[in-house]
Amino acid sequence: LEAGEDGPGTAVIVFGGAGLDRLREPLAQLTSAFCRSAVIGCSTAGEIMDDVLYDDGLAVAVCRFDSTQVTVVCEPIADADSSYAVGRSVADKLLAAQPDLSAVFVLSDGLSVNGSTLAAGISDRVGASIAVSGGLAADGSRFSQTWVLADGQPRSGYVAALGLAGDRLRTGHGSEGGWDVLGPERRVTRSEGNVLYELDGQPALALYKRYLGERAAELPASALLFPLSVRPSRGDEHAVLRTILGVDEGSQSMTFAGDVAQGSLVRLMRATFDRLIDGAQCAAQACAPEAGEATLALAVSCVGRRLVLGRRTEDELAATVAGLPDGSAVIGYYSYGEISPGGSGVCDFLNQTMTVTTFQEAS
Repeated sequence: LEAGEDGPGTAVIVFGGAGLDRLREPLAQLTSAFCRSAVIGCSTAGEIMDDVLYDDGLAVAVCRFDSTQVTVVCEPIADADSSYAVGRSVADKLLAAQPDLSAVFVLSDGLSVNGSTLAAGISDRVGASIAVSGGLAADGSRFSQTWVLADGQPRSGYVAALGLAGDRLRTGHGSEGGWDVLGPERRVTRSEGNVLYELDGQPALALYKRYLGERAAELPASALLFPLSVRPSRGDEHAVLRTILGVDEGSQSMTFAGDVAQGSLVRLMRATFDRLIDGAQCAAQACAPEAGEATLALAVSCVGRRLVLGRRTEDELAATVAGLPDGSAVIGYYSYGEISPGGSGVCDFLNQTMTVTTFQEAS
């Protein structure tokens, strides 16, 4: 640690494995070394450093800004029903600390949250002009326990957000999927928030299992390979992907990481390697950072993409790096859900995408 690196202009971003037995001590050393900096991080389903994938380690980026202010706030989240209120509270804390807030990077517990309403709560407070991105913490494909750094400690059941403010700050964002259609489009005839009960009047879980065949026995993990595309109506072409977090055999329902509104149209999706990899490069290119400026790129991709790509996962990372200017520093992780501005610029909760956020400080 060089003199001057720890201080109010430094943001430290860390991603690590879900198992804390080996990581608790190095995390404590890191937060102690950067006790005056804004430190944020979460557990993963794989850590990204440039174009290399790691498991059960720590990936750390230290970003020192000249004039941009950085702040971290956190808030406990008890359950998915409180997601919207927690999002608003996190945003209010950031705005109180930084009235001229420019960008937000948020990390949430990956299991006790509704990503859609969390993102909506933040967006409703900060407004559409402020870019909000981030993702949900992960626990590999186990869906057992995730953690987020809160007040310097790795804790379950928390949301943390990094706020950035400054006239010289430039942010970019991009998100792409690359999934293909499998099967006919169906209407959601019964749902409550992020719990889906019926499609075309039929029990949703039973219908979904028919498509999965032998893979139905591996639920919910196998659902990462077959997300649902959701769009509000036939006249609305804007669709988002949703991943299953859990199933209930008794009610024949499926719980998703984000809302699946009643009356919306859904369709099962599947992926091909080349489409996913091309999507990652397009996400990076959409950020459009200026060449020649120091660039920090935060890449958040879905664990479902990793399960599909298998040994070709690092091809996705190489494509992401190739879409950015030479010399960009890339760090990220595989998640249970991604948060990024959509095509309209408004923050949205996504699944099964590669999302990239870039930060630059103009010279």
